Amino acid sequence: MNKTTLLGTLFLILSFSGIYSYAQKQPKVLVFSKTEGYRHKSIESGIKSIKKLGKENHFSVTATEDADVLISSLNSCKAIIFLSTSGDILNNKQQEKFRNFIENGGGFIGIHSAAATESDWPWYGKLVGAQFIDHPKLQNAIMEVVDQKHPATSFLDKNWKKFDEWYNFKNIAPNISILLNLDENSYLGGKNGKNHPIAWFQEFEKSTMFYTGLGHTEESFKDPDFLKHLSGGILSVLNKTKTN
Repeated sequence: MNKTTLLGTLFLILSFSGIYSYAQKQPKVLVFSKTEGYRHKSIESGIKSIKKLGKENHFSVTATEDADVLISSLNSCKAIIFLSTSGDILNNKQQEKFRNFIENGGGFIGIHSAAATESDWPWYGKLVGAQFIDHPKLQNAIMEVVDQKHPATSFLDKNWKKFDEWYNFKNIAPNISILLNLDENSYLGGKNGKNHPIAWFQEFEKSTMFYTGLGHTEESFKDPDFLKHLSGGILSVLNKTKTN
């Protein structure tokens, strides 16, 4: 092997080593999208968009619909995203391990029907911060931006008008920090009155969580404002989460 070839080989080894080292340092996020109820057509678009957000914001993203893969990945993940999950998606042993992840400081992000998931598991309902009841037809609505300092909402004006599927909730936790509140006068079918949060965060046990009720439509995952909203929520969780 001549000197030029040797130097080229060493350069490639060092380059790949640097790339590998950089990838290892990036916080790992797992997108979980298992459904046992209604399945949103936007899930596939959501996975692609979140992976793109990961590349742009320096966190690594893997995705699965296998609960066993979710559980086996918990030790290496900094946060878990429930992307429009639905129904009873974890068995008792899986629930226990997921709860341990949260109790040990793992981050959680819930998107849209994450609030319509594990409805018979009270602890999960408390983690999410509210539980889905129903929704009217898809339509435009106006959201009041309650917190203009949080990364998920800081770029928005005082009001945000969007076309989506607007959830009504029950068991809304009193301690959630509301980011966006729905103006029920701006659309038909709201049932929560003046207190109708649609995006929020909270410190739950040792975990930081973020939830957005937006994201029903495939178009949402092409909407720059929604993607900024989502990336701001994800990054806010990653920045506060202390696990590996």
